[in-house]
Amino acid sequence: MNKNSRYLGALMIAPFIIFIFLGGIWLEGFTVVLSFLGLYEFYNALRQKEFKPISIAGYILIIAYYLLNNNFENMMYLIVLATFLLLIVPVVNLKYTFIDVAITLLGFLYVGILFSFIHLVNIKVSGAFLVWLIFIGSWITDTAAYYSGKFFGKHKLCPKVSPKKTIEGSIGGILGATIFSGLFGIVISKYGVNVMAIYNYFIIGALCGVFSQFGDLVASSIKRYVGLKDYSHLIPGHGGILDRFDSILFSGVIVFYYLTFVVGI
Repeated sequence: MNKNSRYLGALMIAPFIIFIFLGGIWLEGFTVVLSFLGLYEFYNALRQKEFKPISIAGYILIIAYYLLNNNFENMMYLIVLATFLLLIVPVVNLKYTFIDVAITLLGFLYVGILFSFIHLVNIKVSGAFLVWLIFIGSWITDTAAYYSGKFFGKHKLCPKVSPKKTIEGSIGGILGATIFSGLFGIVISKYGVNVMAIYNYFIIGALCGVFSQFGDLVASSIKRYVGLKDYSHLIPGHGGILDRFDSILFSGVIVFYYLTFVVGI
């Protein structure tokens, strides 16, 4: 990866941050775009193994999900209906199998639903601030893990999935996410955002530090299985949407569930 690719990639990522600042309908629209691009990459990757996901069904499901206002109860109805209808497809069209149906639904859940947690956190009380925990927890983990692994890494973390990751780097990523998320909580509390005790920010950071790395490893395991280095070349120097946002898919879930079931907001 040359320097020009890195700089160009960074310039392409920068506008994403603007949508986080804007919030509201802008951030929701941003997550829809991410979902569509990520789902395209996911389906395209699985085609390398000659699976045949029913792409149009996945895109329609994402649109339907957002039209239903990301409602969890409605989502269950949507998934059941989609499963019911898609299982008929291999019967009327022998080009497809039940495995293609399963991959179609998995893509919707893995990419479409998990990306939506960015929006679901944003619409909570003080969500315009709390949504940053998703990105702090993910990107700081990546950065801290990279440098910790570079300087201290000796023991492989998961060599069969991601050969370059080390246990030392993983620990550094968790510590980095914990510290920066906690500092973020301290700063915003001084500006009147007091929706939860400060220690919760440290806990969220630690959880994101752990599970965002799982998000990265999950994406890597899929790429390894299908034989791809990157999901796409959309972002120069960074790969595709799923290459850059794989850890965010998992940190978004962690932040939402912690705020909902532990903090109660």
